[in-house]
Amino acid sequence: MSHLVDLQIACDENNLPLTTEFQTWVDTALSHVNNNYELTIRLVDEVESQQLNYQYRDKDKPTNVLSFPFEVPDGVDINLLGDLIICTSVVEHEAKQQQKPLNHHWAHMVIHGCLHLLGFDHISTEEAEEMEAIEIEKLATLGINNPYIISES
Repeated sequence: MSHLVDLQIACDENNLPLTTEFQTWVDTALSHVNNNYELTIRLVDEVESQQLNYQYRDKDKPTNVLSFPFEVPDGVDINLLGDLIICTSVVEHEAKQQQKPLNHHWAHMVIHGCLHLLGFDHISTEEAEEMEAIEIEKLATLGINNPYIISES
């Protein structure tokens, strides 16, 4: 099932994954749902990420991904899932810091964000374990190793 992805690029366009890769990651993340969803992925710089993170989470720093689920009003028939805001420089920095291939980290962030849009969270240990297990499973279908195993070098 292919979902409609509106990709917005509001940052430097160097080093970004292909549109087809974002599509694959979203389709993988949502492969277990029976709806055709529409969502927006907005790629931003640190200034916009920090501003939104502060405004909505009261954290005054840029972050890798923010998820804004769309709350469908009663009686409205729309399959809008919501918006993901991804800070490109934070994703690049984390991939380098964690010694992971950049596209693998991108895939993880998109899948992680999509799961948040579906209502998954990682506030409690139990919720985190459930969400991480789904992420690991989805990433494995793409040939990507468990992102929670930190390689020691």
